[in-house]
Formats: sequence, C-alpha cells, structure tokens
Amino acid sequence: MSNERPIRAGQAHALLTRRDMLARCSTGFGLAALAGLAGRSLAAPGPFAPRPTHFRPKVKSVIFCFMSGGVSHVDSFDPKPRLKQDHGKPMPVPVRPTMFNQNGNIMASPWEFQRHGQSGLPVSELFPHIGACADDLAVIRSMTSIGNEHAQANYFLHTGFTLGGYPSAGAWMSYGLGSECDQLPGFVVLASGGVPLGGVNVFGNGFLPAVHQASLIDPTQKEPLANITPREPSMLQRRRLDFVGRMDRDHLVRHGSDAQVEAAIQNYEVAFRMQSAVPDLADLSGESEATRRLYGMDSSVREKAEYARQCLLARRLVERGVRFIELTCLPRPAELGQIGNPWDQHGGLKTGHTEMAFQVDQPIAGLIRDLKARGLFEETLIVWAGEFGRTPFAQASDGRDHNPFGFSVWLAGGGVRGGTIHGATDELGYHAVQDVCTVYDLWATVLHLAGMDHERLTYRFGGRDFRLTDVHGEVIRPVLS
Repeated sequence: MSNERPIRAGQAHALLTRRDMLARCSTGFGLAALAGLAGRSLAAPGPFAPRPTHFRPKVKSVIFCFMSGGVSHVDSFDPKPRLKQDHGKPMPVPVRPTMFNQNGNIMASPWEFQRHGQSGLPVSELFPHIGACADDLAVIRSMTSIGNEHAQANYFLHTGFTLGGYPSAGAWMSYGLGSECDQLPGFVVLASGGVPLGGVNVFGNGFLPAVHQASLIDPTQKEPLANITPREPSMLQRRRLDFVGRMDRDHLVRHGSDAQVEAAIQNYEVAFRMQSAVPDLADLSGESEATRRLYGMDSSVREKAEYARQCLLARRLVERGVRFIELTCLPRPAELGQIGNPWDQHGGLKTGHTEMAFQVDQPIAGLIRDLKARGLFEETLIVWAGEFGRTPFAQASDGRDHNPFGFSVWLAGGGVRGGTIHGATDELGYHAVQDVCTVYDLWATVLHLAGMDHERLTYRFGGRDFRLTDVHGEVIRPVLS
C-alpha cells in the first residue's frame, strides 16, 4: 500500500518551488524578474534582454527629435526661390483643402538660406548651429504623410496608423531589440515638453506587451518619474514586493499563462531598479561646464535651457544602452499651458518659428558634437521630423497651414551618408515630386540601421501579423553610407 497521499484540487502548487513554477510559466519572464530582484543571473531571458538582430546593425540607439506641430520645410531645409519671385501672387496650381481653408497667396520665406560645409547643403538662417553640422545630415526633402490634422498625423508618424491603439516606433524598437540596460526601460520619452495632440498613446505599446510602452521622464520635476522616490524603508518595500510577487505567481500556477501578469512581474523588476537609476541619470552634477555650454544649458531662455537638458540626457541614456529616446519641444513662452504643438504657426510664422528654432538649434548641434567627441555618433541614429510640413501660401497674412504632401526630415549618425539630399518637392514646395518617401519608408530605414528587417519584425494580434510599416515601406538606401 502506498504511503503517498492523493493530491487534492488546489494543492498542486504546494509541490512546486517558486523557481520551478516561474521557469514553467509561458515565456519565463517571471523567472527573469525573480533573478533580477534577487541580484542573480539566470538563463531565462526577460523582455529587455538584448535580442539577436536580423543582420549586423549600424546603430544601437535611436534619438527621435520630434518637432511637434509641423516645421515649415520651405523655411528650414528646402529653399524655394520661386516663393520670393512670386510673393503675393495667387497659387498657379489647384490648392487642396487645408486645416482651416483660410488660404492666401504665395508667401516668401522670411529667412535666407546659406550653404554649409564641404557638401554645400543649404540650411535656413533659422538653424546656424545645425547648419554647421550640415556634412553630417541626410536631408529627405520628399517626405509625405496621410494625416493633415495634428493628432491623426502624430499617430501616423509614430505608429504607421492614423488611429490610437497601435505601438509607437519606440515600443517596436524595444520589443524587437530588447535593451542593453537592465536598470532602465528600452523606450524613454523626455517629457518636459508635455504630451502632443493625440495623448500618451502616441508613445504607447498598443498590443505589444506593456513593458514596451514609453517611460515618460520629466527632468523639470522634483521627481523626474512619478513615484520614483521610495515612500518607505527599503526593507519594508522589499517585503511588499515579495508579497505581491507571491500573489502573482500563485495566480499563474492556478490559471496558467497570463501575459498581463507576466508583464506586471517584469515591471516590478524594472521599477525597483529604476529607483536608483533615474535619479542618477537626472543628476548632471558630474557634467562639466563646457559640456553644459555646448548644449546651451547656460541660456537665459528657459525653454532653450530645458531642451538642452533633454539633449544632454539623451546622450546619457545612449551611454546607458537605452534603445529609443524621444525628445519633446517645450511650448513657446506665449503659449505656456497649451497642448504641445509649438511649431504650429497658423499666424505669426516669423515670431513662432524664430522662437522654436532658437530653442532646439544649439542643443541638437551640441548633441551631435558631443556624441562625436565621445565615440558614440557612429552607433547612434538621430531622427529629426515633424508630423507634416507647411504650405507655401499664406494662411491669413503671416502664417502657414498644414502640408502633408511634401516636407523635409533629416537623419544623422551611424550608417547615414552625411551631407546629402534625397528627393525633392516642386518649385513651390507644395508636393513631393521626386523620390517620394512615406513615413513607412522612414521607419523601414531606421529599423534597417538598427539591424532589423521591417518586414520580419511582426506581432500577431487579432488574427493577423502587424508591423510598424503595416504592409508598406522600403529602405531609403540613397541616404545610407
């Protein structure tokens, strides 16, 4: 007669050690979390573990300088002499509906363009510092969008779809590549500029596991990340986390694999580690005065100084192995408290664009120079883009409306052929007419530089495979070195 006692329903979990149970749970994320909290290294990879690329990558990290509101390409990187020649005349071609349909006549750029560097790349006098880096830039003058309204266009630029609920490019990067940093998430938004129209879902994970959504860090706040400062002694916090972990693991044993619970376990691990990592990241006391001045942190204009802080923090995040960092423009002084689309000048173009260019010009150029000085430029990709461009004709008397039919973005960094121009708009700067590019092409190129085939980076949801580039996109090879 056997001495073994029968196992009753609900008792099976008592025969499993925590390690056995976590190892058996779906992807094993829980086991990795337990290892992280215990300070041990186990074989089971978590979602932030570095993942193999499809081919050898050119870059390890991406910095996305998002120019929220829509920069005027004909006033920045796409000079159009005909605008000056025909200033005040009616448009000679049909005008498509705009956001407000208060369309005037052709308006010349208030700024002159100068050629810079050995490449002779023309840049508006709005950007003297970035212009001095012209030989590092690959300017794409033929970008297009299908969104003509801010929220719609912001979603499209970030996710490849015009509606919310889809993963942001940063979430796709985190999902596809993992991270080289076990103390910070793979996708960080430096959010001192606030959230653009469309809300936080612009930075969301969509249907990807929740661990891949952006962490919003605001360096202007006493707590750069909400609740990052422990509210209780570490021993008590450790006991609370252990208790929550036991409850979550018991749930997994009883009910089987649950992606949301697995993500929660992993998030506990990351949050625990970020309590020391984020304050250390935000502490710039170790940066020299020369470095601060390089970025423009000594500026008396608050908005410029804070954007400079973002650029400096972006370099520090790259040094720590974070995959995707997005920067946010701060509101103009006259628009404090408004929703974040500060490049959106339907009126007062000259004043608004002057203020915004002053805010970002030196800090971005400082970032390029600092990355170079530290040997990080060749393993980092900088993407500069707004959600659309602006019309060559006036709105009212001195503004420009939205123009998704042809505008400029630029890339700089590893794998990029600097000092180049790709594509063209027509002689008015209204429509892209040569080597027309889409947002899908932009992200296909970014993923390619990061070692990922955009057609193979997929996630099955709702019965189909989704990807950042939907069913479109080609790598823009002429801008690659």
